[in-house]
Amino acid sequence: MRRDFVPTRYCLAVALSVALCSCSNTSTPGGLGLEDKVNSKIAAEIKNTRVIDNHAHPARNVGPGEARDRDFDALPADAMEDAALPAPARPDNPAYTIAWRELFDYGYKDASEAHLKSLREAKQRIAAAQGDRYPTWVLNKTGTDIMLANRVAMGKSLPNDRFKWVPFADMFLFPLNNESFYRLDSEHRGFIGSEERLLKKQLSEAGMATAPAIFDEYLTFISHTLEQWKSSGAVAVKFEFAYLRDLQIDNPSREAAERVFAIYARSSEPTSEEYKTVQDFLFRYIALEAGRLELPVHIHCASGIGSYFRTPNGNPLALESLFDDPKLRKTKFVLLHGGWPFTKQAASMTLKPNVYVDTSGLQYFAYPTEVAQAMRNYLETAPEKVLFGTDASPLGGDIGWEETAWTGTRFGRLALGLALTGMVQDGEITEVRAKELAKMVLRENARGLYRF
Repeated sequence: MRRDFVPTRYCLAVALSVALCSCSNTSTPGGLGLEDKVNSKIAAEIKNTRVIDNHAHPARNVGPGEARDRDFDALPADAMEDAALPAPARPDNPAYTIAWRELFDYGYKDASEAHLKSLREAKQRIAAAQGDRYPTWVLNKTGTDIMLANRVAMGKSLPNDRFKWVPFADMFLFPLNNESFYRLDSEHRGFIGSEERLLKKQLSEAGMATAPAIFDEYLTFISHTLEQWKSSGAVAVKFEFAYLRDLQIDNPSREAAERVFAIYARSSEPTSEEYKTVQDFLFRYIALEAGRLELPVHIHCASGIGSYFRTPNGNPLALESLFDDPKLRKTKFVLLHGGWPFTKQAASMTLKPNVYVDTSGLQYFAYPTEVAQAMRNYLETAPEKVLFGTDASPLGGDIGWEETAWTGTRFGRLALGLALTGMVQDGEITEVRAKELAKMVLRENARGLYRF
């Protein structure tokens, strides 16, 4: 899921659309009226369990005079044109006024400009009072024990005991001439430019001005970087290259990849087929090294928000040959965002011994009833492989990662409760088992995967 992308027209619409919501409409927004349909004992178990959030993009605390934090994603949001937000993600969702009330004591049921001014003042006052403790304060307010932070780099306001680092690895896949990607569309130009800058920065930190022209040296650079990330506290690595190309990862030989790399490392532009050979080998190499280092590989497997995103790129079935590679069976893979809209396909992939699925971002794509059905698919397939997540992210305007952390945990808990209640009512599981599954999804499965 992309973040910080809300078009200006949506930000301006908040005061118009939310202000029109009546008190009765805002009392149970976005599906919260479904809470009384959850089994009370299951609901209590879910409410009392502090979650491990498998996927989020928290912002570090920024003090007076500091530059705005941009490290919460590797792909720049301003590269997107005409982002098409699903209804639950739009800033006119009245659930955000509830989030403001719970987080910042917002005393209004509308979002008029005068009231939003008081909200901004409250945010600034609390952030200033908390200082570098502010991100941890947000976790405490949302009932989150640990959040996996997908970021380019961390910071002192994101302490390792509460925020676990998940760095982005896509940059390693673009060491050659990338002009063909630049020609595709404006979003690819922005995204590839960012990947090139990140790779250059990583190479510079390793004492290199450019990527090595010798394939073995480039692979060694990748391995050393992964090892450095691990020693710096990384618990997984993240790929969001579905925004950049398809997920079909073939299994080319090392010789084939090295031959292409040797030709184009210092010269002209490879064909798309040639570049794919190099990228596919590099992806499998990174996955193999991640397995050696016991770093699970997170992969964006869902639709995207950019107007040029190709929805088939998010289909997890494209990754099956990767999961079936005997050399990669020690590597754990996590399908992020539940594979939406390919949720049943994602569920089927969790039957592979090395594949997990998380629920992050589903609240952006659908309301709790639909999310509950997706969760039920996962729970009825491999419940020990289901991870709770929010994809908490800055959406722009007055909706920061704080609000999406709150809505993600609140609606995620609600959807999980609806799914488990339905399974109990249909005689699939007992109430006792439902409570066990709730705790597994909310934290225990993640503890087992990451060995917290």
